[in-house]
Amino acid sequence: MIPWLEPRDPFPPVEQALEEPNGLLAAGDDLSMPRLLEAYSRGIFPWFNEEDPVLWWSPDPRMVLFTDRLHVSRSLRKTIRSGHLRVTCDGAFAAVMRACAEPRPGQDGTWITRGMVYAYEQLAAHGHAHSVEVWEGDALVGGLYGVSIGGMFFGESMFTRRADASKVALVALARQLGRWGLPLIDCQTSTAHLASLGACELPRADFVGEVARLVRLEVPAQPWTFDPDLLAGV
Repeated sequence: MIPWLEPRDPFPPVEQALEEPNGLLAAGDDLSMPRLLEAYSRGIFPWFNEEDPVLWWSPDPRMVLFTDRLHVSRSLRKTIRSGHLRVTCDGAFAAVMRACAEPRPGQDGTWITRGMVYAYEQLAAHGHAHSVEVWEGDALVGGLYGVSIGGMFFGESMFTRRADASKVALVALARQLGRWGLPLIDCQTSTAHLASLGACELPRADFVGEVARLVRLEVPAQPWTFDPDLLAGV
């Protein structure tokens, strides 16, 4: 059993999360900005289907990407160096999130509900969420978005409409965060796609400790702007 959270109830300790399904911690229909910021600051994130209540998760282990351990394959490096993809940051948050919400092959629906879109657009409006956009000409062909608190970036979702476009977005984000001295991107759960870029698993206790330290750091001015030479020499 997991607790139901009323709006002012605190989250239970993450150690109380279920082992099966891995990381399920609590339920409660509150996607307010204070609730979301509290959740991420404690290593917790919302994930649920449209027909479910809001479910809160803190899986063990946690997939992360250290920005100084980014791996760029030869084929991805070739895509970046071709110059046909352009990367921006915080230029089209709503469009990126809606693209991430589009149904994917083999999926009947999306966990990015209208309520989620509204909640994260509010975070973005207050500088707590950011998007990375990948363009081919004037067409948005890939990107990602996530939540930023202090020196910690919590990746939420990505999409691609061209080969490697979402990977280019993640490479750009990791390189820029590394230049700012921000060492860690939360990737939530393990996938081969993320592992190919150098992501690895951390025990939850280690991850939560890193989050507690990093959320206290100073962050660059809002909105974020990527360095013009960010992908030079990849």
